[in-house]
Amino acid sequence: MDGTQRKNIKNGTSVAIVLKQDQDTGLLTDGIVRDLLTKSPTHPHGIKVRLMSGEVGRVKEIY
Repeated sequence: MDGTQRKNIKNGTSVAIVLKQDQDTGLLTDGIVRDLLTKSPTHPHGIKVRLMSGEVGRVKEIY
């Protein structure tokens, strides 16, 4: 699914995000969405979310 569309992501969704410090390497971090931080319906780099672990990043993959 497309991580640039807010409608595809809900609280509890299993996703892979890229953290701010990992943007240059593209390293992905898996987790469960706690909060959606991007308010707009789309974002070209991925919707920003907070995971249950507290980590914040942009969604690259949805499982």
